[in-house]
Amino acid sequence: MATGYGGLLRARHAARLLVGTLVGRLPNGTAPIAIALFTRAEGGSYALAGALSAVYGLATAVGQPLLGRAVDLRGQPKVMLPAAVLSALAMAGFALVGTADRPMAYAAVALAGLFTPPLEGGLRALWPSVLGDGDRVRVAYAMDAVAQEVMFTVGPLLVTLLVSLWSAAAALLVINAIGVLGALSVTLSPPSRSWRSAPREAHWLGALRSPGLLALLAAFLFIGIALGSITVAALAYSDDQGRESVYGWLMAALGLGALVGGAVYGGRRWPGSPERRLTVLVGLLAAGYLPLTLTPGVAAMSALSALSGLFLAPCLACAFIVVDRHAPRGTVTEAFSWLVTTFGVGSAAGTGLAGPAIEWGGTTASFAVAGGGGVAALAVMVATARALSPHRVLAAPAAVESVVAGALRDSGTGVAVGRDNSAVTPSSGSPANPRDTTR
Repeated sequence: MATGYGGLLRARHAARLLVGTLVGRLPNGTAPIAIALFTRAEGGSYALAGALSAVYGLATAVGQPLLGRAVDLRGQPKVMLPAAVLSALAMAGFALVGTADRPMAYAAVALAGLFTPPLEGGLRALWPSVLGDGDRVRVAYAMDAVAQEVMFTVGPLLVTLLVSLWSAAAALLVINAIGVLGALSVTLSPPSRSWRSAPREAHWLGALRSPGLLALLAAFLFIGIALGSITVAALAYSDDQGRESVYGWLMAALGLGALVGGAVYGGRRWPGSPERRLTVLVGLLAAGYLPLTLTPGVAAMSALSALSGLFLAPCLACAFIVVDRHAPRGTVTEAFSWLVTTFGVGSAAGTGLAGPAIEWGGTTASFAVAGGGGVAALAVMVATARALSPHRVLAAPAAVESVVAGALRDSGTGVAVGRDNSAVTPSSGSPANPRDTTR
């Protein structure tokens, strides 16, 4: 597996794009803890810290698909770099103004979230043009999912280190400055500067006019609910055990499971269509969440946490492929951004549901929210199987189909990738979703 990932990272521009994207996403990945620590340092309450973090999260959820659509229309550098600078300036304003002026504080974090650049969706739009081979793109999506787990582990540690060495305000300023540098590295790269979205049909719904994409988003809303509820339920479990360190063990086990699962998934070829494979993976993910309601001793609970995370990264990696296949032509960045938004909204809802569940039925009930979210996600995948059928992958125009020629096979999907990176299903002769191209 290391060899497979190593080979990808040796591809021209690949390492720069992956690292730059992860660095550029640091402000977003660390915002909840950075905002909370700064608010507490300013003398604000936990309620205020939570409210400010929620406003940031909601603004990000609104901004991602809007900026993603702008990227598809205008290109990456013209949108992502100005957005990164504006987001960083807004967060700097929050650090300088503080929380005494509540309206200004809320406005600052809202602007910071709204202008968070869609680097995550942008990277996934670039992989086909950088790597070409459909199988390498599949492995890159798995590597992308694994790298996210690393970022969400290292990022909070970096924030707490900056707070301890300097101050909470300095942590906000440094993290966001680093984020701008990451966005700068990506947008100045040749693939980002030359990338252009495929021509798109003018439609107010944009990417959301795809039934398959809507079905996928509905399923991942519930997966987000499951994951968000686990973060709160694990805190309640650690309180039950009388040791705050238990929370860290459970979260580390969850992340470890995701890392292992992503590494294994990306290390081999899988048969069948991505849509059917994703349904199986969502079922396995749901099955991993259900045993958490047993709440056994710490060692066993840590093992169950690792099991619950095992299929998360594979689900995300497979979902990236499905999004790429079902996004209407010319909307790939927007489509990926909708996935980010839906997952984030679900996670926020999960944290909100877990609290009342604890009050009503204790720790077991809060973990039941995670299990229920997983089961609901599977139910959506099964109920919408027709919309997610491989035969309903959106068709490309005849002009695009005519230039598709003998290309590389996308492992396990029966899809060939042509010179223009559009996809065609050889068995039926009907074109799949054309990937965005680099001129």
